Amino acid sequence: MIFLDAAATTPVRREVIEAMFPFLTNQFGNPSSHHELGELAATALENAREKCAAVLAVHPEELVFTSGGTEADNLALKGIALARRAADPTLNRVLISAVEHPAVVESAEFLRRVHGFEVDVVPVDAAGLVDPAIFAAMVGADAVSGHAHGVAVASIMYANNEVGTVQDLPALARIATAAGVPLHADAVQAAGWLSLDVRELGVDALSVSGHKIGAPKGVGLLYVRSGILYEPLIHGGGQERGARSGTENVAFAVALATAMGLQEAGRAAAVERVTALRESFIEHVLSTIGSAVLTGHRTQRLPNVASFCFPGTSGESVLLELERRDIVCSSGSACAAGSDEPSAVLSAMGVERGVAQTALRFSFPADVSEAQLTAAGDELTAAVARMLRLGGK
Repeated sequence: MIFLDAAATTPVRREVIEAMFPFLTNQFGNPSSHHELGELAATALENAREKCAAVLAVHPEELVFTSGGTEADNLALKGIALARRAADPTLNRVLISAVEHPAVVESAEFLRRVHGFEVDVVPVDAAGLVDPAIFAAMVGADAVSGHAHGVAVASIMYANNEVGTVQDLPALARIATAAGVPLHADAVQAAGWLSLDVRELGVDALSVSGHKIGAPKGVGLLYVRSGILYEPLIHGGGQERGARSGTENVAFAVALATAMGLQEAGRAAAVERVTALRESFIEHVLSTIGSAVLTGHRTQRLPNVASFCFPGTSGESVLLELERRDIVCSSGSACAAGSDEPSAVLSAMGVERGVAQTALRFSFPADVSEAQLTAAGDELTAAVARMLRLGGK
């Protein structure tokens, strides 16, 4: 099997398993307990926080461990919006880009439906990029936006999970900062491939998920810049400095810290190698499948993502044909179960509905080989040709 669906998840690294194992066995203490076993757990938890903070170049107390990227996105959007409006009732707008993950989209919708916020969607171009000038107009003064209330929080995804397009976050962050608006970035897909140095990015909040970078499913983190208020989603014993109550998952925090450290240490070499392989794969697909359409920005994309539409086929049918040939990738249509709606991301980029439903995403693990991608490209060419002969079924 050739696994080309790393954007969906990755296997847990052996070093990560070894690092977390003691905290699943003999060092099982509750970090809130005031005895030796508890203090060992508390020390491990804070060491993990410090290691994660070093990757992001932030203060450890600015990090909250979560159950994953979805919870981190929810905490950022809901928490910041509610806290800022409580302090200033005129802050009643939320801005999100048109290509956000459902965790951000649904959080914004919750704020609209339950709490009465206005939600404005920042459009993207055909490559999936936000235009800084449009963002500036939407995040700016009410006279420009036409709204009666100010922006409580904005959220722009760092790198898109479907097409791999990478936003110019530093430019967008400068605009948001000048307007006095906290900017959150979903960096779940960017982690391990792009710099997470918040000093460079300039964002005020950032979400990461562990299982995309070799940690187990069920752990992530949220960075929120010191001084920005946010309401917790979970109330109780006041763990995580009151930001997320509940006994901390020490083993998984250690796992996340280990994975982040390993990914950062090998990032430069992996980016150089995998980017070259990605380019070869893209050229192979475009040259052998005449109808193939590359989606996302041609160069401003994640090193490990190549996404295409294959007009005249069914994306799901090609996906199944590839799996029959031992190639694992993912449908780019992001259809919900029981729904044939096309990807909201591709629709926002102006891709016609029927074409959007032919999308596939290939996302490479860091150890992918040239031979694997050559074989995958050949099998993809054959699979698409077969589907076209069958009339796209």
